[in-house]
Amino acid sequence: MPRFLTSLSVICALYTVLPLPILAATHDIETITVQFTNQRQPRVFDAKIEPVKAATVSAQTSGRIINIYYDVNDLVPQGAALLEITNKEQGASLAGAEAELAKAQAVNSEAQAQYNRYKSLFPKGAISKGAMDEATAKAKSAKQAVSAARALLVKAKESLNYTIVSAPFSGRVTKRFVEQGETISYGQALFSGYDPKTLRAVFQIPQQDVTHVRQLNEVRIQLADGRVITANNIELFNFADPQTHSHAVRVNFTPTNDSDNLVGQWAKVMFEQPTQSSLFVPMSAIHQVGDLTSVYRKNGDRFVLNQVRLGFIDEIAQQVEVLSGLMPSDEVVINAAQYLINKPATKVKE
Repeated sequence: MPRFLTSLSVICALYTVLPLPILAATHDIETITVQFTNQRQPRVFDAKIEPVKAATVSAQTSGRIINIYYDVNDLVPQGAALLEITNKEQGASLAGAEAELAKAQAVNSEAQAQYNRYKSLFPKGAISKGAMDEATAKAKSAKQAVSAARALLVKAKESLNYTIVSAPFSGRVTKRFVEQGETISYGQALFSGYDPKTLRAVFQIPQQDVTHVRQLNEVRIQLADGRVITANNIELFNFADPQTHSHAVRVNFTPTNDSDNLVGQWAKVMFEQPTQSSLFVPMSAIHQVGDLTSVYRKNGDRFVLNQVRLGFIDEIAQQVEVLSGLMPSDEVVINAAQYLINKPATKVKE
């Protein structure tokens, strides 16, 4: 079939289904006059939920893993043992450090006693100045040796304590990098986790919104399950991303007891935009057929189907913004569906 005949068939079909203009009795049809109104429209951004406190625990000594007490997704209390490493080498170092401290203390005790004896005899001339100086130096050296031995003992004790790796804070385990029986070395990553008590929503805003976001006192975070959390801890980055030229924003919030599964999820961050004058009509006035969005506009004693382009939808007030297709003082049918049901029958032109 030629293209112009196909187009003519489509036009005839549309004319049959939606004859324009439509005659109707206007006295019993409820209408509304469109006027500019001031509406506060929310800005909505996609945000990712992240933990505020997260860490990777690394080995602070070397050895072979003999026990692992927690796994991925486990909730770990602060100070709980995550894994245990062989401690024979560290135990031997501790015993050696204790012996060195005892030896240093004994030498120091003898040196201090000799120094005190020489100190009492030196004024009487029974001790030479050289012997007195030697006793003084030995006393100071022995005292410092005790301090050094104590430091080595503390180091040995800490090294022994490092054979039991503990959780630095209460949190949930996200990764485990080792298996039981493996030999680990100093600095090797062992566990990763986060604290679920404090989270944040991270998102990007364009440059034109920076000034407005700086003035915000609070934002609303809509979670994936529909819950909305109000947060007032807003942190706007002072620098822009060099590639996207957008600014990052962090919004810290405290989740509820049943919100321990939010990390990594997407959420909606909403805040109010400055007041703007716009044309709004009730959502019931919109007539949608396929890609055609329209309203019934009064034209004299008739109602004509008028195509419109929509913008912001206010679900709470059940209103929708009309970006184009209507002018102030236009009168439209409030309930398009009811009008279609009750409108008088129109003869189809043959």
